[in-house]
Amino acid sequence: MRIGLFGGSFNPPHEGHLLASRLALTRLGLDRVWWLVTPGNPLKDTRRLPPLAARMDAARRLARDPRIVVTGLEAGIGARYTADTLKYLRARCLGVRFVWIMGGDNLLQFHRWRDWEEIMRAMPIAIVDRPGAALRAASAKAVQRFAWARLDEREARLLCDAAPPAFAYLHGPRSAASSTALRAGAC
Repeated sequence: MRIGLFGGSFNPPHEGHLLASRLALTRLGLDRVWWLVTPGNPLKDTRRLPPLAARMDAARRLARDPRIVVTGLEAGIGARYTADTLKYLRARCLGVRFVWIMGGDNLLQFHRWRDWEEIMRAMPIAIVDRPGAALRAASAKAVQRFAWARLDEREARLLCDAAPPAFAYLHGPRSAASSTALRAGAC
């Protein structure tokens, strides 16, 4: 089983999440993508964050694809940080090939995540291009630190089987939608 893990607040979920998931399913040869709807991003103000159940319901309404599984796993296991979630899954889902999926915009601040280097060493990472992030992504601290671990995009299907650290950029259909802009009424 090959599963992509796509974490986020999904506040609100939007077409960009769906496009990134479908791109990862196709280009990486995944069986499933799990949307890990977080109880709250430790790097963001969560005081106005809608309840987890409401965000999960909205994500399910949008996904409508049997290969995309919306889950509140992190709340269920009490994980606050991605590194903890990955440890949990790797210990309990033996034989599953996981790959972390993130948008290129998140890559720019990935070095601020708790134990980001541990995340890089825990599982392969697929970085999905986002409007406005492609050129700046090359200067991301994680990319510079692990430049040697980059797979050419033409080899993306090998990512799930690659020994971490390993990452690849994925380019494909993109959406300018962002949760931040949607909350502000800009989309």
